[in-house]
Amino acid sequence: MNANPLKNLRVSKYQIPPHNLIPNTSIQHHPLLIYHSAFPFTASASAIESHLHKIGVVTPQWRFTMYSTTHFHSSSHEVLAISNGKAKLCFGGEANPKNVEPVVEKGDVIVVPAGVGHRLLEDIEGGFEMVGSYPTGKQWDMCYGREKEKEKIEGIQELKWFDRDPIYGQEGPVLNIS
Repeated sequence: MNANPLKNLRVSKYQIPPHNLIPNTSIQHHPLLIYHSAFPFTASASAIESHLHKIGVVTPQWRFTMYSTTHFHSSSHEVLAISNGKAKLCFGGEANPKNVEPVVEKGDVIVVPAGVGHRLLEDIEGGFEMVGSYPTGKQWDMCYGREKEKEKIEGIQELKWFDRDPIYGQEGPVLNIS
């Protein structure tokens, strides 16, 4: 199984300002990216994982839904490939007036820069599942926008951005974000 052709891909890009102690895209200024229908609707979680391994930019680490509590990662960017269902998510923090609340579905991929708060708002069809992946060699942490996490947040500035696209390899949206 391959990803849908890059020439047909529709991508949404969002810059989300900080809110309280959730930095969102304010540190590295890499946008939240949603690749709409990156994978065929028939793609299984196993097929998505195989594709990600073949491209070799990120390593799949789990299959699960999204937590219903706003959280972010300070130690790694995150790639979320929707492997089942449809859901409304929140990026940026639910109290942030400039948050983003997209509906995503099976086949979509979300590139979440380190520091971007995210949570599940509604599992629309039941059984919402994602393949969660991180740049090869990186481990993810959990942050919740608490005062004691300020040192972790400062470390986001040092994280390397992708030098290859996690879905398309040598070309793709993460390489064209300016």
